[in-house]
Amino acid sequence: MSNPVSSTTEQEALIDEIIASSLQVQQQNGPDLRQIHSKSHGLFWGEFIIEPNLPEDLRVGLFKTPQTYPAWIRFSSGGSPEKRGKFRSDSQPDVRGIAIKVINVDGQKVLDDEEKTQDFILNNYPVFLTKNVRDYADLSKAGSGQLTPERMEELAYVFAILQKINSQKINNLLLIQYWSMAPFKFGDRIVKLSVNSQQPEQPPETLPESENYLREAMVKYLTVEGQEASFDFLIQFYVDDEKTPIENHVQEWQEADSPFIKVATVRIPSQKFDFEERKRLDEGMLFSPWHTLLEHEPVGSVNLSRKRLYSELAKYRREQIAQRLREPQPYAVIQDQPV
Repeated sequence: MSNPVSSTTEQEALIDEIIASSLQVQQQNGPDLRQIHSKSHGLFWGEFIIEPNLPEDLRVGLFKTPQTYPAWIRFSSGGSPEKRGKFRSDSQPDVRGIAIKVINVDGQKVLDDEEKTQDFILNNYPVFLTKNVRDYADLSKAGSGQLTPERMEELAYVFAILQKINSQKINNLLLIQYWSMAPFKFGDRIVKLSVNSQQPEQPPETLPESENYLREAMVKYLTVEGQEASFDFLIQFYVDDEKTPIENHVQEWQEADSPFIKVATVRIPSQKFDFEERKRLDEGMLFSPWHTLLEHEPVGSVNLSRKRLYSELAKYRREQIAQRLREPQPYAVIQDQPV
């Protein structure tokens, strides 16, 4: 049996390696830009509506009382910026994400940097890229010749997952499903999360050629056509280590083993969002799965690595934004009704 201290020490060393590599990329591509999910397709104000009449065992943390919270919702692509002012074209395959910041949330938080927020971060694929932190650390070396052929073979499953993600055709990010990939506490139980559009679209045969077609599609949908978008916010409960493993991050929790349960609605009203003030707010806003109530604390080694990674990258980015604008706190989280 492995020594827990050695295991913990090894994981911390791997996280140090990931942070160092990520900071290096961030310095090269724009120190004040996000290193992951840097390309935004839109930041929207909306509502996070707790489902009425939830059973007693689901009235936990944020979901304890039926009410409507204001929220900010950001849609993004997962890659790093190619350089300042230059992001990957939407026509190129990438992970697509949704980040939700629920505000005016009372209760004890895991971190103290945002007092009244609860963040949820999800991507458009149900599992994480790697089984563990070691494989994630080595993934960044795969294209540079630093790994042995044997190690590359061990990471073949990662490239298979990437291929599946990259094969998806998405025309409108408001009309698809997203998953948390990693597990979280739900009181004294464990869950995974999903956000699923109430108006799902059929995958298109071909995609637009514009390099910013994902933002353009949302401008058309929410602003020009004046439609609103709504998502079901869903949870899946942990069953057992075989069907719903916590530490095997590439095994999907099947709905047949653990059905989705709706606990809230995410509503995005029709609105104008494609303007400079909103883009600046988007640029300065920070999302982290560790901006959370204790009842919804992230679980597992990947989430633990995200705690330090998100914190270190965000701290460095905020320092760079402040230096660029000569302000000690250039952006504050809006704690009341978004406008």
